[in-house]
Amino acid sequence: MSLLNPSKGWRSSSSRLLALYSSLFVAWSCILMGVLYYEVSGYLGDLSRHSLMQRQHLFQRFDGEELVEALTTSMTFDMKGVDAYGLFDNQFNPISGPIRVIPPDLPMDGHIHALANCINSDDPKLPRDSCDAVATHTEDGRWLILVRANGSLFGVTRIILHALLWGITLTIIPGAAGWHLLRRRPLRRIRGIQASAEAIVAGDLTHRLPLSDRRDELDMLAAIVNAMLDRIEKLMNEVKGVCDNIAHDLRTPLTRLRAQLYRIQQQADEDAPHALQLDAAIAETDTLMARFRGLLRISELEDHQRRSGFLVLDPLPLLQELHDFYLPLAEEGEMELLLQVPASLPWITGDRALLFEALANLLSNSIKFTPPGGEVILRGVNDAGSTRIEVLDSGPGIPAAERAAVFQRFYRVDEGNQQQGGFGLGLSIVAAIINLHGFKLEVGSSESGGAKLTLECRQQLMPEA
Repeated sequence: MSLLNPSKGWRSSSSRLLALYSSLFVAWSCILMGVLYYEVSGYLGDLSRHSLMQRQHLFQRFDGEELVEALTTSMTFDMKGVDAYGLFDNQFNPISGPIRVIPPDLPMDGHIHALANCINSDDPKLPRDSCDAVATHTEDGRWLILVRANGSLFGVTRIILHALLWGITLTIIPGAAGWHLLRRRPLRRIRGIQASAEAIVAGDLTHRLPLSDRRDELDMLAAIVNAMLDRIEKLMNEVKGVCDNIAHDLRTPLTRLRAQLYRIQQQADEDAPHALQLDAAIAETDTLMARFRGLLRISELEDHQRRSGFLVLDPLPLLQELHDFYLPLAEEGEMELLLQVPASLPWITGDRALLFEALANLLSNSIKFTPPGGEVILRGVNDAGSTRIEVLDSGPGIPAAERAAVFQRFYRVDEGNQQQGGFGLGLSIVAAIINLHGFKLEVGSSESGGAKLTLECRQQLMPEA
């Protein structure tokens, strides 16, 4: 069983919280920028219209040549491309000023109006975009057009907008750097916890989750889990000790019992009426002793200190030896045993004798449950740089509902078949060996409908002894 990988990127809780905070910060900053822009724009717009209105009232005091002189003098202080004027006669013919054509959208009512397109002219000194304009009828019957572009207004608002954008940018950059740094440490701690949890899931209950000196929420949770593991390990050791002691203590009297039964059998006549009963009693005693040996074997394999003797080995000779060893048994059962391996396989780390025992158990089960004329395949595959070993047969297979239970102790798929039913400990021993090596064993269906047992020899995590 493998645990989920730690969340990466935006999927981790710290990343999501930081991203939520950053989103809220940016959203509120945009709202602040919009409100500020609206308020400043409104204030500057009112200020611009008020200034234009003052100019209108000022020039209404002049007439004749005094008005022309006053307008000409004002041009010296006006901003080019922002303020402009035009003086027209009562027939709307231009008299003075840079504005030679009255804007078509300007009502001649003496009120200030906002125009989207101010003056259609290529003169850079005249405002062409949006502007405020007013048409005033002078006392001598002429028309005075005063225009003030909103470019100055937009210049001020652009300055404010750029300042706000720079402020948000300079806030987001440290925020992104902080997000990256803040999420790394929790993820590193989670990976450390996962590594210890993987070792515990693999069966090494001596491992504990790491603790830091901060004593934060993760440390509190790890301490709770470690306390639970201490209790579980204690109970498991007590149960295991009781079972091992029972199996060990009963093995000696069973051995003596078998010896006594065998002595009585040898002393009795072959045609004695109780000879068959003695044979049955000896067979049952052998069965009990085999079961106790299996239990002690599983207990021995669950001791993870055996990892210290693991070596790097080539699986090809191991598979060839298994094929040669079981080929006569397959031929005796009138079935075909095939070995399918490439020219080379990735090396694996483990105990060769234990791996031979586990694969031999799988191979013997396939041969045992495959009918005459069937086929058993022992296959080695290079799976992306790691070795995968498959045992396939054309037998009845293992029902999907029972595949997870076949590795339990004393469990047998076909309880009614006494000819092929064992003690229910073979696959339990296999599971203990696979667990000791940190490998993964899957049960499926072969192409012919039989069983397919796949041993993945990836050793991504090897807990230390």
